[in-house]
Amino acid sequence: MQRTEISTYGEFGLIKHLTEKFKIENPSTQKGIGDDAAVLNYSNKQVLVTTDLLLEGIHFDLVYVPLMHLGYKAAVVNFSDIYAMNGSPKQMTVSLGISKRFSVEDLEQLYAGIQLACEKYGVDLIGGDTSASLTGLAISITCIGEGEEGKTVYRNGAGQTDLICVSGDLGSAYMGLQLLEREKIVFAANDEAQPDFEGRDYILQRQLKPEARKDIVELLKTKGIVPTAMMDISDGLSSELMHICSQSKTGCRVYEDKIPINYQAVVMAEELNMNIVTAALNGGEDYELLFTASLEDYDKIVTMEGIAIVGHMTKPELGLQLVGREGEEIELQAQGWNSLS
Repeated sequence: MQRTEISTYGEFGLIKHLTEKFKIENPSTQKGIGDDAAVLNYSNKQVLVTTDLLLEGIHFDLVYVPLMHLGYKAAVVNFSDIYAMNGSPKQMTVSLGISKRFSVEDLEQLYAGIQLACEKYGVDLIGGDTSASLTGLAISITCIGEGEEGKTVYRNGAGQTDLICVSGDLGSAYMGLQLLEREKIVFAANDEAQPDFEGRDYILQRQLKPEARKDIVELLKTKGIVPTAMMDISDGLSSELMHICSQSKTGCRVYEDKIPINYQAVVMAEELNMNIVTAALNGGEDYELLFTASLEDYDKIVTMEGIAIVGHMTKPELGLQLVGREGEEIELQAQGWNSLS
């Protein structure tokens, strides 16, 4: 396979090479890549901004994460933050720290994933930076989105009788990670071993190629529902609920038997002798939406495909509780992902 050294292009030549296939799609993008700064015009919209830093060895492992998948995921998890504000992602910047072990072809794969995400979600790549790195690959992405005045959703708006809702299913991404880590250990012991992924395609996809829930935001809009609070589930349901309860000054009750869990994740958990409910509560990287809604919206939400009502908010003095299948109450704790721990 051909290998082109990054030094062949130089910094600006490399950026031009990697980004020249990206097209501008949004009217709010007046000037993209090619000048000292991008120019955006949002007129009467609210501007939403989020940023993420991904470090090799901390946030991803290139032993089992293909670079194209990494590029796609790095973009999508930022889009997810904008959707979690009830907004729409429109522009993004990508900055890289690159060590000498990467070639131009490697970066082409990374940018192919980013481009695929941009095309699918209608986002413009408008800039970024590259730098040498002594410690591997670092990716910093900033995403800019738009929100409608009065319809941007924060974490602090939940009321004490609101419904707690989640999209999709939880714990699958974490179980996909456990599968990849297991096969990595097997490969380290025997580099001729073939990975055993049969029947596990869904949990692998949830880990390697997650999707932002643009469809859920659009569905809520169609139904005329504006959530009272919302987050995406990046660090685990327990952790995100604690954020909403803390900022909204409420307690909550979540019912174990209402938490949506995929069958493949259940089977994987049993195989690894793990508790799937613990994985669903604390695993993270699902990038599903957790939102609260007024009790008045119950009849609308209960018929919506892809959304589960898992509990309700309460008075703050009642605490944050998981209600088990036998009616027992267990205090929720944030045991999700923490890169600084």
